[in-house]
Amino acid sequence: MSKNKLTYQSSGVNIHEGYKEVKLIKKLAKATYNSNVLNGLGSFAGMFKISQKFKEPILISGTDGVGTKIAIACSKKKYDTVGIDCVAMCVNDVLCHGAQPLFFLDYLACGKLDAHVAAKLVKGVAEGCKQSGSVLIGGETAEMPGFYKTGDYDLAGFSVGIADKSKIINGKNINPNDVLIGIASSGCHSNGFSLIRKVFKNLNEPFQDKPIWQTLLTPTKIYVKPILALMKYVEIKGMAHITGGGFIENAPRMFNKSGLQIVIKRNSYPLPEIFKLINQRGVTLEHMYNTFNMGIGFIVCVAKEDVKKSIQFLNKHGEKAYEIGYITKGKEPICLK
Repeated sequence: MSKNKLTYQSSGVNIHEGYKEVKLIKKLAKATYNSNVLNGLGSFAGMFKISQKFKEPILISGTDGVGTKIAIACSKKKYDTVGIDCVAMCVNDVLCHGAQPLFFLDYLACGKLDAHVAAKLVKGVAEGCKQSGSVLIGGETAEMPGFYKTGDYDLAGFSVGIADKSKIINGKNINPNDVLIGIASSGCHSNGFSLIRKVFKNLNEPFQDKPIWQTLLTPTKIYVKPILALMKYVEIKGMAHITGGGFIENAPRMFNKSGLQIVIKRNSYPLPEIFKLINQRGVTLEHMYNTFNMGIGFIVCVAKEDVKKSIQFLNKHGEKAYEIGYITKGKEPICLK
């Protein structure tokens, strides 16, 4: 019999580091809790009570990750913001159907677990949950030696929201002459980073008086609170979260009718400098509008008579909002002018 005993730790998985991580993140998760949480971290599953204020409650869910943006975070050892991106990518999606996010679960994978690094990543997740009014109700950390390299981390998440069936927004009320309001993004958000990393090979190059990696790691904006407030003020007919696929793929997803076309007026809002620079480095504008948010992270569709007051309302809530287009009849789903 061999004297060399095989253990989980000898295969590269340190369960004690995992125990340390759980201790570090419990406080972060608990800070997001509300009275609807029925148990804490450590159970096999999270439990959440549905409020009685919904007449016909419908659960609306979404899942996403931060993509290769996390590679920049890992290379610069700046771990505490990409968790916000993870939450934002999910909650902004469920928001598109008028859902109020309820709770969030994260999935963290790595080659070799460092509890302190993992806690910093989850700190960002907890902050994103606070910004969106979500509860961080559970999650999973997977140490996978031999699959991920030491120092590599990956982060994804899952959001569950709720809406009354009668108030679900699915674009069925969108008609020609309705107007599109674009809400400014905070930058590149969390899409197109495989291309961005090709464009900016030197992450320390100066951009607006700081290394460009700091601009690239600006967290994705979470639109939940201002949009939920706007829904109580005007009728929102459709919404789109501008993520991977840019305007071309995402804007037409706000309606389910054939024969309608979205017209986007490209010069109706200021193009952020980071996108101008990417264009200067050789990426065509046509490709960029099919890859990046181009400065608009979220679009709402409203009736013409609601445009002015909607923009004023969003501005009062700290959002930069612009009239960026309209709905017309057409065979193609989108036209960029």
